[in-house]
Amino acid sequence: MDKVYKGLRNTFWQQDVDVACNIISLRHLTQFARYANEVGESFRVLVPVSVVRLSYVLASGYVVADSVHKGHKVWEKPATDDAQKYKQVALAATDTFIWQGLASVAIPGFTINRICWLSRLALKQVGSLPQAAQKWTVVAVGLGSIPFIVRPIDMGVDLMMDSTLRKIPFWNP
Repeated sequence: MDKVYKGLRNTFWQQDVDVACNIISLRHLTQFARYANEVGESFRVLVPVSVVRLSYVLASGYVVADSVHKGHKVWEKPATDDAQKYKQVALAATDTFIWQGLASVAIPGFTINRICWLSRLALKQVGSLPQAAQKWTVVAVGLGSIPFIVRPIDMGVDLMMDSTLRKIPFWNP
């Protein structure tokens, strides 16, 4: 009887684990980390600066993870020359690191920071809202602007990298 119970328990446990893994995969969690600093900047008026800094740590972790992932994908491709393979891995990882650092951390963080700062300034000029309502409105404006800034920033970073770094002859990740 004990053997049957353990078998059933293990089966149920495995099903729970499988379902959980399908619902929340590491890939999905890292995608959320990409936007952590934008969320942190949106909440800057309500949370300690250490929380905002932590959001940048999370977003930077995404940048590193994506860079390692892209380098690993290149590493798995067959190559005839080891030196060329090392170069391609390094270029792919570096290209991803620079692109993600700009498109996922630096530019969006600055953009949301300035959007929130300007909205806070405008709300102070109006002055009719209570302080708490002003702060929550700033958070809502910051969070609401995230979907609108992502694509233009991504396209701008692509254009900038295609016009500069990726034009260097050896740079062909």
